[in-house]
Amino acid sequence: MLSEKSTATVRATLPAVGAAIGEITELFYTKLFAAHPELIRDLFNRGNQNAGLQKQALAGSIAAFAVHLVEHPDTRPDVMLGRIAHKHASLGVTREQYAVVHEHLFAAIAEILGEAVTPEVAEAWDEVYWLMAGALVAIEERLYAERQVTAGDVWREWTVTGRTEETADCVTFRLAPADGAPAPAFKPGQYVSVQVELPDGARQIRQYSLSSPPGSPVRAITVKRVHGPAAAGPDGEVSHHLHARARTGDTLRVSAPYGDLVLRDSAAPVLLASAGIGCTPMLSMLEHLADTGHGAPVTVLHADRSPADHPLRADHRALTHKLAEASARFWYEEAAEPGDGEGLMDLSAVPVAPGTHAYLCGPLPFMRAVREQLIAKGVPARDIHYEVFGPDLWLASV
Repeated sequence: MLSEKSTATVRATLPAVGAAIGEITELFYTKLFAAHPELIRDLFNRGNQNAGLQKQALAGSIAAFAVHLVEHPDTRPDVMLGRIAHKHASLGVTREQYAVVHEHLFAAIAEILGEAVTPEVAEAWDEVYWLMAGALVAIEERLYAERQVTAGDVWREWTVTGRTEETADCVTFRLAPADGAPAPAFKPGQYVSVQVELPDGARQIRQYSLSSPPGSPVRAITVKRVHGPAAAGPDGEVSHHLHARARTGDTLRVSAPYGDLVLRDSAAPVLLASAGIGCTPMLSMLEHLADTGHGAPVTVLHADRSPADHPLRADHRALTHKLAEASARFWYEEAAEPGDGEGLMDLSAVPVAPGTHAYLCGPLPFMRAVREQLIAKGVPARDIHYEVFGPDLWLASV
């Protein structure tokens, strides 16, 4: 993929670029938003920008892609690219925006690295960027075509048909297309973007997993209110807005469904492990397994602060009981009930059937710990799939 000349240059300069990538991405965003303030207002997540999470994700993806090109020249990191492309498609990212990113990213590289950016170095890293951008554009345009939407125009008006307070900080919104047309199909585990207009006029976007089954005419999303101190950042702008303002009869701008953490159509055993609000894609998967009469073993695992904080806890148990060969185990840090585990999720006593496909969703430390335990139990890494809510800071490590 990468030319022989550029491969040698990228290999030689990777340490220097890698060491400075944090500074580069920070300056890049400063330049980008100065030139295009509409992007931070209406496209990028302002909370993630303030917390530095988007900067880390961008740095990790560029570094991971460059390393892959150098170390595995005959392959492409399609898992990483696919995950990014699904996120971009749900936001309506277009081909033209990659040229804007290129302009400000390479201006930042030149400013941070100075004289080290010779014409040869600039040419090599330019090739890396356009290989990555070209691959993403191709995947995103295919995703738009599959959804039969114009590139970038993924939005549709949906009516809130119901609202249920699941816990003190989680609300389920049921949605139906405002125009009365059929809801688009989706795969169990996928998410939608929701765009809301905030009091300052910004139109911020967040992704929420669909917790309803694919065949339902009404879609459901469960929104957890993000409290800044607990999340090491500011309060969630969109989650607080939806909790405070979205009521039955209101309309929301919702994207077509996307996401690469999808239940594979397979007769293999399934393990669904989640923590906190990460249970939402698992509920959609679990309901699909129940509706289709999945006959292989299904293991449902969830960790939370307490039973009262566990969103959709009753649904978790009820759907498990619908399956012929399924079991559910829950762990709670506080107020665990009889039969539930105490503390963090511990798989030492959990049987894992041979050939199991595992799906994980929750905070990164949780998923890393569960993944390590599953691998220790003999589950191949290729059969462990995950979803990150927010910027994917795990790109370079799996």
